[in-house]
Amino acid sequence: MGLGLNLMIGSTALIWNFVLCATLWTCYSANLPFLRWKQNPVLASLVMLSCWTFILPVTYFLHMQTFVLKRPLVLTRSLIVTLLFLTFYATGLSLAKDIPDVEGDIKHGVDSFSARLGQKKVFWISVFLYEIAFAVAFLAGASSSSPFWIKFVTCLGNVVLGSILWYQTKYVDVTNPASTRSFYSLNWKLMMGAHVLLPLIR
Repeated sequence: MGLGLNLMIGSTALIWNFVLCATLWTCYSANLPFLRWKQNPVLASLVMLSCWTFILPVTYFLHMQTFVLKRPLVLTRSLIVTLLFLTFYATGLSLAKDIPDVEGDIKHGVDSFSARLGQKKVFWISVFLYEIAFAVAFLAGASSSSPFWIKFVTCLGNVVLGSILWYQTKYVDVTNPASTRSFYSLNWKLMMGAHVLLPLIR
């Protein structure tokens, strides 16, 4: 259905978006020989990282730039900053996603980073990566060529998002699945907030 809709639209970028994401997530979850990549922590992280850091932002950018706006392809500063931001943030998400279910992973033989390194260590590595991502966006916003009020909003917004994240860490019990799931959900919401600010960077 998704592929059919993209074919109807006729955007090459959206077609590749669907094909690449569908292929990777099939490799991630399909219980077939040489697949089921979710059982390998490195491959599982690479699937999530490649989708969120490269495939989604690049293909949507290409769709808007070349198909919707009919502009020549030019890599913008906001895209570069977005890719850099997502490199850190999506890496944190890919590491943290298994923290709530580490017991189930161990039981079913899934060698996740949380099972291998421990929940607490993976939790703080993820938090560190999230905060680096917000720092990258803050510095990019501060050095942006946008008008002062846009720079102010971008910088303040990233400070607020990073502060909310840091403040909530004190309430997380890494051994409690409900607590870590709630925090993981918050991480996604904060990333959506960052996506509102990133296009403002010029």
